[in-house]
Amino acid sequence: MAKARKHLYEGMYILSATLSDDARQKALEKITGGIANRGGEIHKVFDQGRKKLAYEINGRREGHYFLLYFSAPTTNLSDMWREYHLNEDLIRFLTLRTPIVPEKIEFKQLQQE
Repeated sequence: MAKARKHLYEGMYILSATLSDDARQKALEKITGGIANRGGEIHKVFDQGRKKLAYEINGRREGHYFLLYFSAPTTNLSDMWREYHLNEDLIRFLTLRTPIVPEKIEFKQLQQE
């Protein structure tokens, strides 16, 4: 049997803004624990804070954003995504492969025309 490959991923998670600090921390631990339980490793977590959503999702206008960098076996991603769909506190998520884990996140200013 072939060895499962691990890749580095960047995951954006939007949690419900109505959660208390403790509930939000537990929801984040559920996500990070799910990654670790499936053979993954969390490298960095960036708390982006509470922000207004670009559009209303299920009656929600705000969310609490987290950006996670983790490595995980490619074969376990679909199981993680299935679990995310069952999490009522998780509004949206996105997982992408990335080449590096940044030390800090910086956003470039938009060019004025």
